[in-house]
Amino acid sequence: MRRREDVLLVDGYNVIGAWSMLSSLRDSSLEDARDLLLEMLADYQGFTGMEVIVVFDAHQVPGIGSTFNQYRVSVVYTKEKETADACIERLSSELALRSRDLYVATSDLVEQHVAFGNGALRISARELLINIQQNRKEIERTLDYGSKVRNELDNNLSMDVKTKLERWRRGQK
Repeated sequence: MRRREDVLLVDGYNVIGAWSMLSSLRDSSLEDARDLLLEMLADYQGFTGMEVIVVFDAHQVPGIGSTFNQYRVSVVYTKEKETADACIERLSSELALRSRDLYVATSDLVEQHVAFGNGALRISARELLINIQQNRKEIERTLDYGSKVRNELDNNLSMDVKTKLERWRRGQK
């Protein structure tokens, strides 16, 4: 899952309920759980290059659904009387027609089968968490390696340039 044209559709509340750190946070503050999920998915999007779309169920909330970007992740609140499952089904069939790889992250087995039927690849909430954790380790490893390597100019200069610089340093022409 590392091609820029790939898309990851995430069933937001399903993932929050499936990840223990988010479900415990949800009990005290649903908004904080959503924000943490979006932060994690933004890091994942930045690392993989995939477009991430998170769908939150708002079918019991009166009004029109909304779509906006947070941390460069597309966030969709469903329309009134539309479930997240129905929205994901609609989006997966629309996006599958654009010849790109489409992944749907949910632990809802029925939703996984419907997404698979629309041509999407399914990924469970647990698998998504494992991918995010592996990416985080890779980023940390890269950052740790970068701090140990010295970027010395001396190794990148030809002998002729080194000689000229040494002469300048000694005040010779």
